[in-house]
Amino acid sequence: MDITVRPYRPADTEAMIRIWNQVVEEGVSFPQEEPLDAVSGPAFFAGQSFCGVAEADTGEILGLYILHPNNVGRCGHICNASYAVAAECRGEHIGEQLVLDCLRRGRELGFRVLQFNAVVATNVHARHLYERLGFTQLGTIPGGFRLKNGRYEDICPYYHLL
Repeated sequence: MDITVRPYRPADTEAMIRIWNQVVEEGVSFPQEEPLDAVSGPAFFAGQSFCGVAEADTGEILGLYILHPNNVGRCGHICNASYAVAAECRGEHIGEQLVLDCLRRGRELGFRVLQFNAVVATNVHARHLYERLGFTQLGTIPGGFRLKNGRYEDICPYYHLL
């Protein structure tokens, strides 16, 4: 199966909401607790600096990312991103394609650094990918993430110079 990462289109929003909500519902990697719906979803994606989708050659949306400033003003050159891959497609290197496209898009948009504020320490697949792609871990914040089950897990901020 060939996969293309491209800018999202409004017609992609329903699939994007479904995939995003899978990750939110799992409660082990995204800080959001409320799912997106037919009203909040389109507004959320439209409000990003960039959204990319991973599209199969069949036209199916398999994953997505959002890219936006991590802060404002004198720190507005640092961006932040989140990635979501459909549960049934994980392990097929779609996340890697999304991250690589995000790095390129971040540079194109004039950002100088991509920073992840809260990579959950137990998200080993994401951490290995980020480290393989040249991200640097900034440290560990003990108990910085509350899992869906109420337990607290460490988070590991990462950055990549663009």
